[in-house]
Amino acid sequence: MSAIAIQAAAGRPTQGWLTAGAHVLPVALGRGGIKANKFEGDGATPRGIFRPVRLWWRADRHPLPKTHLPVRAITPADAWSEDPADRHYNRAVTRKAGEAGDRLMREDHLYDFIIEIDHNTKPRIAKRGSAVFIHLAREKFGPTAGCVGLTRGAMLRLLERIGPRTKIVIG
Repeated sequence: MSAIAIQAAAGRPTQGWLTAGAHVLPVALGRGGIKANKFEGDGATPRGIFRPVRLWWRADRHPLPKTHLPVRAITPADAWSEDPADRHYNRAVTRKAGEAGDRLMREDHLYDFIIEIDHNTKPRIAKRGSAVFIHLAREKFGPTAGCVGLTRGAMLRLLERIGPRTKIVIG
């Protein structure tokens, strides 16, 4: 698939629609809605054109899904640096128990499948937002911290259709 589009629903800035060809799927968006001028901690989903980087997945909970993306199984040490002062800001990092970082192996199921996108990577700018993913949605599509959330079924259908060259157009 060459492109997917993600837009907010009319009158509901924290919920929206992902359009992939003929498929239109409901999504959860950031508690700050969609913003062009994204900053760390604002809860906004960034407006822009992005590409998927890889799929992170919980191999201990799910079989490997069909996808054209590079895949990495999530381990207990996997985390994401959200500290703008860290030289590894907005990157995957390895952390020991008790160390800072957004843990990818969570008790809930939000991160069972994570599509890493290239938001704020080239160049990587401190305080411009980190850990913006496409992941599983909360119940009733509750808002995210800035990511895009899908149901498990919608995620699996999307994974079958996208690859590293797919454009993700948000906004």
